[in-house]
Amino acid sequence: MSSLTDSSAWRALVEHSKSMPSVHMQTLFDADPQRAAKFRCEATGILLDYSKNRVTEETFNLLLALARSAGLEDWRARMFNADTINHTEARAVLHVALRNRSDSPLMLNGEDIMPAVRKVQAKMRDFSQAVRQGSWRGYNGKPIKDIVNIGIGGSDLGPRMVCEALKPYARADLRTHFVSNIDGDHIQDTLSLCEPSTTLFIVSSKSFSTQETLNNALAARAWFLGNGGSEIEIRKHFVAVTTNAKAATEFGIDSDSLFDMWDWVGGRFSLWSAIGLPIALSVGMEEFDALLAGAYAMDQHFCNAPLTDNLPVILGLLGVWYNNFLGFDTLAVLPYVQHLEHFPGYLQQGDMESNGKRIDRNGNEVDYQTGPIIWGSTGTNAQHAFFQLMHQGTKPIPADFILVRDSHSDLANQQRMLLANGLAQMEALMRGKTADTVAQELSEKGVSAEECERLSPYMVFEGNKPTNALLMDKLTPERLGALIALYEHKIFVQGIIWNINSFDQWGVEYGKQLAKNTLNALNGELEAAKGFSASTKSLIDALKSE
Repeated sequence: MSSLTDSSAWRALVEHSKSMPSVHMQTLFDADPQRAAKFRCEATGILLDYSKNRVTEETFNLLLALARSAGLEDWRARMFNADTINHTEARAVLHVALRNRSDSPLMLNGEDIMPAVRKVQAKMRDFSQAVRQGSWRGYNGKPIKDIVNIGIGGSDLGPRMVCEALKPYARADLRTHFVSNIDGDHIQDTLSLCEPSTTLFIVSSKSFSTQETLNNALAARAWFLGNGGSEIEIRKHFVAVTTNAKAATEFGIDSDSLFDMWDWVGGRFSLWSAIGLPIALSVGMEEFDALLAGAYAMDQHFCNAPLTDNLPVILGLLGVWYNNFLGFDTLAVLPYVQHLEHFPGYLQQGDMESNGKRIDRNGNEVDYQTGPIIWGSTGTNAQHAFFQLMHQGTKPIPADFILVRDSHSDLANQQRMLLANGLAQMEALMRGKTADTVAQELSEKGVSAEECERLSPYMVFEGNKPTNALLMDKLTPERLGALIALYEHKIFVQGIIWNINSFDQWGVEYGKQLAKNTLNALNGELEAAKGFSASTKSLIDALKSE
C-alpha cells in the first residue's frame, strides 16, 4: 500500500464513496434548491457549472483535504518559483514564464529569464509583421501566400489547434498548413496546394533531429529545389524553431531565421513559445499577445484564488474523484464550437502524456489509477456518433461540455440550436428517463399497454451521468488562452495528488528506438531484426515481399 492510499484523506474518500453510487443527482437538486448556485465558479471570462456531478459538499471538503495533504499549494508555488520540479530530467517547468505579462523578474539559476523570453517574442513580432505586410518576400519577389509548419507532437498539435480555433481572426490570403505524419501522403498532399516561390516553411524541432520532422523537412527542401528554388534561396523560404542552431544552418536556414527554445518548456506546453510562430503569422502578433494575456489571467487565478473557488483545482479534484473512487476512467471533452475541433486531440497529448505514468516521484510503482483516457469530438456531430454509449451504455463517462454564447458567424438561429442541443444533452445525461415516463409518453401516442411493456426497457435512460459546463461569451484569443491554461493547470493538480512527475515523457522514447532497427530491417539489413519477436519478423517479411 502506498503512502497516498494509506493516508487518512484517501481512506476518508474511499469510505465516503461507498454511499455515492446509490445517490442520484436529480435527488440532490430536489433536496437543495441552491445547488446550482453553490456548485459554480467564474474567472477569466469562463463560467464553470459543476452542479451536475455526483458530489456533495462533503465530497468536496474531503477532496480539498486530499489536495492539501498532497501539498498542492506548495507544489504550485514551487512551479511558479522555477524550482526543479521535473526531477527526472533535472529541469524547471516554466511554460508559465512565456505568458508572463508582469514586469517582475523570474529567476532561474540566478538569472532572470524574462529578457530572453521578451527578445524571442520581439523577434516573432518583427518577423510575423514582415511576412504579413509583404516586406518578407519569396525568391521571385512575390509575397508569401502559404505557411507550412513541419513538426510533430507539441510542435504540431498546439499551434494547429489554436490556428483552427482562431480562424475568424486569420488573414484569408495567408493560408496555414500543418505537416506532422511521416506518411508521405501528408507532405505531398500539402505541397500540392502550394507554390515554391510563395511558400514559407517553419521547421519546428527542439533537437532538429526528430525523425518525422527532419524527413518531412528534407522532403519539403527537395520539392523546393526541384521546382524552381535554389540553395541560396532556401533562406527566404525556411525558418526554424530549435535549440540546435548548427544542424539548422547546415540544412540551409539562415542563422537570423532561427527562433530559440529552452529546455524548461515541455513540447506539449510549447505553443506559448516560438513554436506558436504559425499562430502569430496567421492571426498577427497582437492576437497572439491576447492569447498569452488570457493564459496569464488564468495563471493568476490559479495562483491566487482559494482552492474552493479555483477552476483548475475544481476540475482536477472532480477527475480524481471519478478516476480513483468511482472507477470512471475516461473523460469526454465535447466542444460545442466547431472551431475547437482539434481541442480534444490537443488535450489527449497534454493530459495522457503528462499523467500516463505508473511510477511515482519516489520511484515506486503506484497502486492506484493515474491519468484517464481523454477523448471527444465537437457537438452536435458527437451526438450522432457516440452519445448512444454515453446515454445507455454500460460505461459511465464524465464529460466536459464547452459552449460559447456568441458565434463568429451571423447565423444566430443556428447558434441557438447548437446551444440548445448542448444544454439538452447535459440535462438528459443527468436526469435520465424512468420506465413510468416512458410508459406515459408511449400511452399518449396511442401505443397499447402490451407494446409499452415490450418497448420500455429499450427506452429507459438511467441518467445520473456527470457533466461539467464551461461557458464563455465568445471564442476570442484571450478566452482561448484562458481555456488552454485552465486544462494545463488541471493536469498539474492531478499529477500532484497522484504523486507523479507530469513533465517527463520517457514512455514515448522506446518505440522510437526500436523504429530505427525496424527501418534498417525493412531496408534489407537482416542483422537489424535480431532480438525481435517472431511476429514482428514475419510482419517485416510480409511488408518486404513484392
